[in-house]
Amino acid sequence: MNENHDIVKVSVRSLVEFIFREGDITSGGMGARSTDLMQMGSRIHRKIQKSMGPGYESEVPLSVSIDITSPDSGDTFTLIIEGRADGIFYSDLTTASSSKTIGQGTVPAEKNIEQGIVPTKKSTDSQQNSPVIDEIKGVMRNIKKIKTPEKVHLAQAMCYAYMVLEDSPAEKIGVQITYANLETENIKRFLEIKHRSEVTEWFEDLITAYKSWAVYMYDWQKKRNASIFKLNFPYEFRPGQKELVAYTYKKIQASEKFFIQAPTGVGKTISTVFPSVKAMGEHIADRIFYLTAKTITRTVAEQCFSLLSENDLIFKPITLTAKEKLCILDKPACNPGECERAWGHFDRVNDAIYDMLTSEDRIDRETIIQYSEKHRVCPFEMSLDAALFADAVICDYNYVFDPNVHLKRFFDTGRQGQMILLIDEAHNLIDRAREMFSATLVKEDFLYVIRVLKKLEKEESKDKIKRHLKKYISTLEGINRAMLALKRECEKFEVIESIGTIGFKLLHAISEYDEIAKDYADRADIPEKDKILELFFDIRNFSYIYEELDDNYKIYTDYDEDGNFRLTLSCIEPGERIANVCENTQASVFFSATLLPIRYYKEQLGGKPEDAAIYAKSIFEPEKRKILIATDVTSTYKQRGPQMYSRIAMYIEKMVTAKRGNYIIFFPSYVFMDEVVDRVSLPDDITTLVQDRRMNETGREEFLSAFEGEAVVGFCVMGGVFSEGIDLPGDRLIGTAIVGTGLPMVCDINELYKDYFEEKYSDGFDYAYRYPGFSKVLQAGGRVIRTEEDRGIILLLDNRFLRSEYLRDFPKEWQNYERVSEDTISDKIVEFWSNSV
Repeated sequence: MNENHDIVKVSVRSLVEFIFREGDITSGGMGARSTDLMQMGSRIHRKIQKSMGPGYESEVPLSVSIDITSPDSGDTFTLIIEGRADGIFYSDLTTASSSKTIGQGTVPAEKNIEQGIVPTKKSTDSQQNSPVIDEIKGVMRNIKKIKTPEKVHLAQAMCYAYMVLEDSPAEKIGVQITYANLETENIKRFLEIKHRSEVTEWFEDLITAYKSWAVYMYDWQKKRNASIFKLNFPYEFRPGQKELVAYTYKKIQASEKFFIQAPTGVGKTISTVFPSVKAMGEHIADRIFYLTAKTITRTVAEQCFSLLSENDLIFKPITLTAKEKLCILDKPACNPGECERAWGHFDRVNDAIYDMLTSEDRIDRETIIQYSEKHRVCPFEMSLDAALFADAVICDYNYVFDPNVHLKRFFDTGRQGQMILLIDEAHNLIDRAREMFSATLVKEDFLYVIRVLKKLEKEESKDKIKRHLKKYISTLEGINRAMLALKRECEKFEVIESIGTIGFKLLHAISEYDEIAKDYADRADIPEKDKILELFFDIRNFSYIYEELDDNYKIYTDYDEDGNFRLTLSCIEPGERIANVCENTQASVFFSATLLPIRYYKEQLGGKPEDAAIYAKSIFEPEKRKILIATDVTSTYKQRGPQMYSRIAMYIEKMVTAKRGNYIIFFPSYVFMDEVVDRVSLPDDITTLVQDRRMNETGREEFLSAFEGEAVVGFCVMGGVFSEGIDLPGDRLIGTAIVGTGLPMVCDINELYKDYFEEKYSDGFDYAYRYPGFSKVLQAGGRVIRTEEDRGIILLLDNRFLRSEYLRDFPKEWQNYERVSEDTISDKIVEFWSNSV
């Protein structure tokens, strides 16, 4: 918590990237330049730092404070600029001179004597020598072709130079940019020797350029925090809700990670958002990220912030929308040749954002579109920049956790952030995180792109470009041959220990692609460029994941449904990756109606045994919900057949005719559903709906709108779009039947999970099958009771639910279950509804 509340903070990286960016949005003729996209710099950073010897300080935290007076309020506040210098050392600069290239070498240094400025035993005395800032950048480009350092890289180093000179009597300082090729590990250094007066003048100009933004942020935060101070909880507290709100605030204040099992109706969104907003008002945090997996839960979060605004909260939340939904083109094409907004975007976008922020109190999709049109900028890129000035960011999980698309503005700054992560429907994050941290290459994709590039090479007239294409083609062919060797060893599914030389070849491909991207930077008419770019992204992602490979991964080869050969780096247990992100935040709150058993979710979501976990009290009266478990049906593969399908159909018929109303019946698969639906016979006045495999968004809306009727039975698949995130309160849904225990299908990858977890926890079946399956059951059952006035029945059609391993994981509100059979089901339902009148 800040002692001084009159503070605005910004990281060095965010500052210089915001002020010094310019020009077009460009992905080049065939895609984004690898130098802009590669994330594999941490390894080369550490290697260089380690090789520099004892006189070299690594990862040095630096900051500077500047007092600024707001012209509107007259208040003086402190702008704190902070960051972490890659390296600082001391050297005799009297014999050195600024030059473009001061040395080349490789890491470690013994391989090739370096000619640049590096610490030595004679020059490490800070009293006799001048400081040198070393800014390290890992790149995939041929460093021989780097003629000058990039503007933002030099600006970062200049900021650190100013901060060092603040506490140093030195009159000059070395500002050095060290470029290291991630593939070859060759090094190229650029040194500029700056006098104190130069650095000071440059930094003062930077502050002048940023001053209006800092003033805006201070004035806005003061206004916002005053409204937060007066903000009251917008409802009368439900039983246990006040305690949940207070507990959440306490954990945020203590900077802890914690888990909330919150039954439907607890009001988990407002119960986590409200204390988070209050924490911002107390300077405990500076931004909220509300993370979801589904559009409908993002809508709930938006409504929550709107409700608080109606209660006089002054606040700017923003919802990040996918590029495809914001793009002005039918299909995104991020280069000036195809999109007029890409041309000069970075020259105009800061003015666009400032105009919007100072003119509007609300940032939503329509506002972004309005101002992007006014200033002719890309709405998607503008929304990402606007998030820097938003108080809350509502977005998909991937904007925070996915290493490919996460918001680098917030999560690559190298400093602890005062951000609160509110992770809704957290049970979904496990599978999503596995996808984010895994990577796959498809052999046939290489063959396809090789054919495209050979045709491109044949038609190319410039010898230089032909050479670059030929080199890239040769590398892709080498990867294809290596994958062919793996394919010969794989009959169906094969777990392997290593990818051999493929990792090294992929680095070659990334480096060579960089040259092609430059060659075609001004071309928008490249044939099959989407396929070429897609393969590059796959290569880049695979290389990054390969760099991060550890014991949480398994490598396997297999074939997709079309027979294409695949090589996969599978992240089986993503908890460590999730934890790494959460460590750089103020607090992380994982909440869901489905976090049972909590031990499993803690482990898989990066929690520790000591992390707090609470079970929010349900507000519903137990007698308004009836849990029935059928004793004489099951969905096990061995017992599936006409007789079992007919018996399940009979249960459904008795359920929906004993009490007319709206029901959803959930099945383990489409095949199972079809078998039962064909055997269900219902009265003509009952409307039946069946979920279609290819149902689009319009179809889903029509399906749900049918439940405005009075006697509707919907047949759906468990784990699909209708088993969670939908809200059918009151009479719109009075009951559900859940067929089976939700177990994932037995397949090679799930068996791989089972073997992994069996070896690690001696609990392979539960981790790979039972826990994920039971989560689907709980979510499906949670569709029934949505408000305090609701009442309904949850019928579990599988006698396996009566086993101890299932009963011990039942939520508290399911403990009053009753057994039913073919003979008693109708009477139990009639009895329940008779007592509910």
